[in-house]
Amino acid sequence: MSFNENTVEIPSSLPMIPVRDLVVFPYMILPLFVGRESSIKAVETALANNRMIFLASQKEFNEENPTPETIYTTGTVAMIMRMRKLADGRVKILVQGVAKARITNYLSAGDSFVVQVEKIHEPANTLTVEIEAMMRNTKEMVEKLISLGKMLTPDILLILDDVSDPARFADLVASNLGLKVSDAQTILEMSDAKERLLLVNEYLVSELEVMQMQSRIRNTAKDEMTKSQREYFLREQLRAIKNELGEGEAKADEFEELRERILSAKMAPDVETEALKQLQRLERMHPDASEASMIRTYLDWMADLPWSTGTVDNLDLVHAKKVLDEDHFELNKIKERILEFLAVRQLKTNDLRGPILCFAGPPGVGKTSLGKSIARAMGRAYHRISLGGVKDEAEIRGHRRTYVGAMPGKVVQALKAVKTNNPVIVLDEIDKLGSDFRGDPSAAMLEVLDPEQNNTFRDNYLNVDFDLSNAMFIATANVIENIPQALKDRMELIQLSGYTEEDKLNIVKKHIIDRQMESNGITKDNITFTDEGIRTIITGYTRESGLRNLEREVGGVCRKVAKELVLGNKDKVVVTPEVVEKLLGPVKFMRDEEMHEDLVGIVNGLAWTAVGGEVLFIEAVKMKGKGGLVLTGQLGDVMKESAHAAMSYARANAKALNISEEWFKNYEIHVHIPAGAIPKDGPSAGITMATSIISLITDTPVRADVAMTGEFTLTGRVLPIGGLKEKALAALRYGVKDVIIPFANVKDLSDIPEEFKKKLNFIPVKHIDEVLAVALKKDSGGAKKKASSNTGGSSSKRPKIAVSM
Repeated sequence: MSFNENTVEIPSSLPMIPVRDLVVFPYMILPLFVGRESSIKAVETALANNRMIFLASQKEFNEENPTPETIYTTGTVAMIMRMRKLADGRVKILVQGVAKARITNYLSAGDSFVVQVEKIHEPANTLTVEIEAMMRNTKEMVEKLISLGKMLTPDILLILDDVSDPARFADLVASNLGLKVSDAQTILEMSDAKERLLLVNEYLVSELEVMQMQSRIRNTAKDEMTKSQREYFLREQLRAIKNELGEGEAKADEFEELRERILSAKMAPDVETEALKQLQRLERMHPDASEASMIRTYLDWMADLPWSTGTVDNLDLVHAKKVLDEDHFELNKIKERILEFLAVRQLKTNDLRGPILCFAGPPGVGKTSLGKSIARAMGRAYHRISLGGVKDEAEIRGHRRTYVGAMPGKVVQALKAVKTNNPVIVLDEIDKLGSDFRGDPSAAMLEVLDPEQNNTFRDNYLNVDFDLSNAMFIATANVIENIPQALKDRMELIQLSGYTEEDKLNIVKKHIIDRQMESNGITKDNITFTDEGIRTIITGYTRESGLRNLEREVGGVCRKVAKELVLGNKDKVVVTPEVVEKLLGPVKFMRDEEMHEDLVGIVNGLAWTAVGGEVLFIEAVKMKGKGGLVLTGQLGDVMKESAHAAMSYARANAKALNISEEWFKNYEIHVHIPAGAIPKDGPSAGITMATSIISLITDTPVRADVAMTGEFTLTGRVLPIGGLKEKALAALRYGVKDVIIPFANVKDLSDIPEEFKKKLNFIPVKHIDEVLAVALKKDSGGAKKKASSNTGGSSSKRPKIAVSM
């Protein structure tokens, strides 16, 4: 049965069904399943009258009870050709679109929709050459869609051949394309046939591109499947051939196991390709070939490396702080930096790059053990690489596989050992790297420690890129000046200074005593340390910024007690100063007597060394001569220049300093710094030398409880210096009360612990006059003690380490 829209009379009011996910076009025949109660009533009303019903699409698919606002106004008048009731209560109807119409009014929207409609009369369409070309083009594209697998009505091409009306032609194609409701509704509402054909063509072009892409994807998948099947059959044939040759299954199983290990390592695509390529070479080689063992070792390394295996960071800041505080006393700057890193990781979860830190400070302050503590706090694996004495660049970057016994570098070895790609790696003693004809390992470290490059670190042995950016690198150093500038720039430098006496006391009580008692097999029932006894060990038996010798001495006390216990002496030992001297022997380090006497020409200078701060005594004596200056004590050029500048200042300002002009004609000065075997250099002894020389010439004693540091200029200005915290610690150890510092170093006092500030009086100065006003005694009180009568000031048993003043 077919209808002609021009001959069928359309009633002015019709029952309506809101259609979901579909737009019905004129002349379209299709089945509809009606489930809504209101829609079933509309069908029954239509069947009871003229079998005509109005079909309009609803705007939202999921809306169960559409309202007039959510239903399109333009729809299609349809004739119900057949109706059948289903067992589940729904109704199935077969309808055919008759004509387009527009809703002008809703007569009923309660139990069922009844609408007043107005038929849309379309203009007569003339079949021009352009429209004919568009219709042919549309048909060709429909044919292409069908050839690409588009599911369309089987007879659509035959039907299109019989349709000459361009409007009906466009509606027919649009109704079979499965367009979105909004797109199909746009076509339905268009009255101009040419515009409708153009829009249908656009949708066809878009659909054709999608179908062509699907076709390419299917073909590619098919090719891959064919290739995989071909490889499988060839491998099976190869396996059979090898069995016939007597090579057996064992070798094949070994290769298959190696292949599985490579694939399960989750390498980067290019890395995996290289590994499989080498495996294929190995499979083709005779087992006894010299290169076979080399490739097998290489593949074992590749399969064992943690390409994508990492530990999950423990980002709990409270836990991390607790662990760091348990393991180390103070060191707040470093602890704060680690907590900052964890906080950033919490806020920025996609940034997995680890920081690159460098802990610099004297030996024994806990730089290396900090790395282990940080790894424990974060829940990461830990590995230490010792760089002291490394001179070969291949130690870092690995050897090329062409060499016999070639191996990867220390960094790759560390990753294999920890089996995770985000460990904490401590690069110990990075300032002790050497270089020779085999290369410069510090240059190789530039790539390892550069966060912009280490995500593509290439070891010479592996010859593929490895991502090191997830690892946290912590370098340790004693002397920053020994690290090349380019390498230093790649690291975040954190300075660690030495421990004060109070710090050492707390560390011994909290950590060292328990550790040494456990190491030596004794308990708290056998020994008790008093605070005075611990202080005696600290001041009398050690002179260091760190804790190594202190731990040895505490261990020595514990061993003595363990020996007495084994010999049968069960009495509990209380470690007092007297007991310490009895167990460890005479005191090794004593403060110099001169510290308690005000002497002419002897001044307490403060120096920085690689093992912390030191107090050095600058001595000056006069002797008959012609105003010359003699310098001894293995002084560097900078230090000698400071002495000459001080002498020139004294001569130039002789009148202001109450110095007779004749003095320089009759005497010459000898300046000496004890511990002559130790090289000394640096500008910060300038004011110390000036004070010593002026004290000698004016015959005025220098206060013994004053120490000083600062660079000196010819005009008497005092310039800033470095290492103030270490120097202050040395002054505190030696019992100094007042410390003269350059005014420009006042900013550095913020880094000085409050404990130092309570025990030391820091006096900032800008000019040498201020130094002399503080350091020289105002009233010598009769006979003054001369430096020549006592050459004290030497520091006995001081380690031979270069001193920077």
